[in-house]
This record gives sequence, C-alpha cells and structure tokens, in this order.
Amino acid sequence: MLKNSKYGIVTMMFILLLSMAGCDSTGTTVDKKSSSDTQSSTEQQKKSETKSDQTKVTETIKVYFPNDEGTKLIAESKKIKNSGADQYTETMNALLEGSKDKKVVSIIPVGTKLRSVKVDKGIAYVDFSQEFIKKFNGGSTGELMLVGSIVDTLTEYPEIKSVQILVEGKKVETIAGHMDTSEPIKRMKDLLKN
Repeated sequence: MLKNSKYGIVTMMFILLLSMAGCDSTGTTVDKKSSSDTQSSTEQQKKSETKSDQTKVTETIKVYFPNDEGTKLIAESKKIKNSGADQYTETMNALLEGSKDKKVVSIIPVGTKLRSVKVDKGIAYVDFSQEFIKKFNGGSTGELMLVGSIVDTLTEYPEIKSVQILVEGKKVETIAGHMDTSEPIKRMKDLLKN
C-alpha cells in the first residue's frame, strides 16, 4: 500500500513538473504563446465582424408618394441599410413610414404591416397584413396611386420587373374594386412626375 502511494506521489510530481515546463500530460510541449496569439487573433476578428455589422452600408433609394392632388407620383429620397435581400424590406418599410413633406400624401393605410418581400425571377412578392384592404378608403384614383407607389418604388431596383401584391400571403383580385391586382404589375411610368 505504501509502495503504491509512493508511485502515485512520483507520478503526480512528474505531471506537475511537465505542466510547469509547458508540457501536457503526454509530455508534448505546449506553446502557450501561440495559443494565446490564436485566441487574441480570433477575438480581434470577432470584434471586427461585430463592428462591420453595426456599420452596414447605407444607400439612398427612391420611394414614391402621390402628390397632394393625387395626379402623379413624386420620388422622395430615403436612406436605408443595404443588407442584401433585406434591402427590399427596408425599402417597403420606408414607404410604410410615410413622408413629412406636405406636398405628398402617405398612401399606405394606417395600421398596415409588411409581412414579407421576396423576389423570384424578376417578380417582387409583397405581402401586407389585412389592414391593407380593410383600412383603405380611397376611390379609383386612390387605388391607382396606392398600387403605383408600391410598384414604382420596388421597380427602382433593376432586377425587379414587376410586383405581385399579396394580403395575408394570398393574391387579391383588387384592393377596392377598381383595379386588377391578381397578376404581377409592371412599372407604371405614366404615373411618375417628370
């Protein structure tokens, strides 16, 4: 018994000496500096990535609002974060935000929420909450301006050729009974103020 504990003490002292000499339990030398350099490098990379996420590139986009007479759409420049596919969502959120300019009208019905924007094969699928239809109280001109502001805003992106309006994930035949919205709609250039 005493013999076993003697070897146990010798073994423990050997391990202690190895660790003090910078070796692991197998006797392999551990480069502590290299390990801490790698850790430091990894931490710097994480900090750099976090910093670049916080300072995402912003871009200026055009968002279209009807003029106060409801005859033409006027472009208003807004800044958004350019973050890939989310730029379309950011653009539509800028439209939903409305404008402070008294010469234009914020046309999206109050309470409308943007559910999603997806682009596939040149078509932007814009999905709104049910308030988009339920709270819209415009006539034929208002409906034309509403649809035009959405379509012309998104078709500012060259990769988007047309826009399909959805409500709660489904196509709608019309917003207020004056215009067909059951199929994707191309840019409405005739509504744009020169």
